[in-house]
Amino acid sequence: MSSAEQTPNRNEWPLWEVFVRSKAGLDHKHCGSLHAPDAKLAIQMARDVYTRRQEGSSVWVVRADQIVASDPGDKDMYFDPMEDKVYRHPTFYTLPDAVNHM
Repeated sequence: MSSAEQTPNRNEWPLWEVFVRSKAGLDHKHCGSLHAPDAKLAIQMARDVYTRRQEGSSVWVVRADQIVASDPGDKDMYFDPMEDKVYRHPTFYTLPDAVNHM
């Protein structure tokens, strides 16, 4: 890979990750990414690109360089200790039929 490919273009707009909620009560789902100069334009562009058929009720945009994530190599440290806490796993009761979206 050449040094030009490794160095980001200083004139390129920042990358934003886009999340859309299809209707109230549901989770926001990641649906893609886009480049925009600021948050206001990122929201407008996300609406135009990802909700063209009025399928969304809410849009979130997050600058990709602001996202902090765990390292997959640290999975054991973050998630394995939960295995010994069975009370955190909702497997010991049944949900009534009237409960939706769970």
